[in-house]
Amino acid sequence: MRDAFADRYPGLYQRSNLTGRLRRLTTRLFSYKLLPMTHDQSQLRQPAVLSWLRLARIYQKIDAISARHFREHGLSTAQFDVLAQIGANEGISQQQLARTLLVTKGNISQILGRMEQDGLIRRTHAGRANCLYLTDTGRNLYHAAVPAQEVRIAALFDSLSRAEQQQLQRLLRILDRSISE
Repeated sequence: MRDAFADRYPGLYQRSNLTGRLRRLTTRLFSYKLLPMTHDQSQLRQPAVLSWLRLARIYQKIDAISARHFREHGLSTAQFDVLAQIGANEGISQQQLARTLLVTKGNISQILGRMEQDGLIRRTHAGRANCLYLTDTGRNLYHAAVPAQEVRIAALFDSLSRAEQQQLQRLLRILDRSISE
């Protein structure tokens, strides 16, 4: 089930359990400067590899900026992702949320437990499923944090024209669809 929020901002709020590994890898990769290539090294710097490095670097920068913004609202990145998904899909099941965010059921249970303690969400039982809703406090936080994040992300992409942003989106969609996990 795709939601309007995810369609409007594809991939922006979806996370995977690979995020930490990607962050550690990109930190190591970008902790050194690229030196001029020798003839033997030229095969190591193919356009695909350089594009991947650039993409990872941009992701790392945006992720760090976003994490600072989330902390201003008292949220971790994972909690923001949950808040954004539940806010866009009130009544989503806990299982569907875990699938959407690409995390384990155990991981999502911990995050939801903390957010429930903080008074941001409530769980209701519907048969064997837990349906998730924002509380009034959670909804207020959603309306403060999510639009601010959207503005922040849009500002980070301002160096690209609208046409370039659309081209980037098309290229990333092609790449995303061509790679299976």
